[in-house]
Amino acid sequence: MKALVFLGSVRDSTPPRPARLGARVARACAAQLSGYGVNAEIIDPLEMDFPPVFKPHFAYAKGRAPDFLEQLAFKIEEADCYVMVSPEYNHSMSPALANLLNHFRSSSFSFKPSAIATYSAGQWGGARAAVNMRTFLSELGCLPVSAMIHVPKAQEVFAEDGSFSSEADAQSWEKYLGRTLGQLTWWGEAAARQRLTSVASEAFDRDPSQRNAP
Repeated sequence: MKALVFLGSVRDSTPPRPARLGARVARACAAQLSGYGVNAEIIDPLEMDFPPVFKPHFAYAKGRAPDFLEQLAFKIEEADCYVMVSPEYNHSMSPALANLLNHFRSSSFSFKPSAIATYSAGQWGGARAAVNMRTFLSELGCLPVSAMIHVPKAQEVFAEDGSFSSEADAQSWEKYLGRTLGQLTWWGEAAARQRLTSVASEAFDRDPSQRNAP
């Protein structure tokens, strides 16, 4: 099983402190997934050189997209499931995460599950961002599993490398993360088997009119 953990933040400044808090959550999710035998890779938009004018991968002629978009498109196609890690911006998901995902056609994600993981430096854990993330991910085609991860005061839960901090109840947090990631891997394995044995219905892969009624 292959999973991509999308880090939904390009912010590298403070406050809040510490900087790049989401990277801790993404590393923790990737580490926990490895315990399920899943090969998890973190996708960090801060490492990508997006052009100033928005042009998605599917808008380029075949083979003419920037290398980083071509490589990521291949990884998205190859993955069996996804984890979407996001802070909360104005009760919504991170614009950095939406921008990253919007570069790729929905058929790349279709018929695979996703998991929602939100976080904050304060007390709410980014939970309100998860509300519209469900709609966004469902439209993208990678339906989110029912359980979600919300991490309030994430700087007190995870160390910089994604391990549990000394002040966190590691056993309880492991169980909490496992509830969501266990669902993700279960559905990921089921969907992978189904993709091998049956022809899926058509996914939106050309233009929005494919969603229209006759």
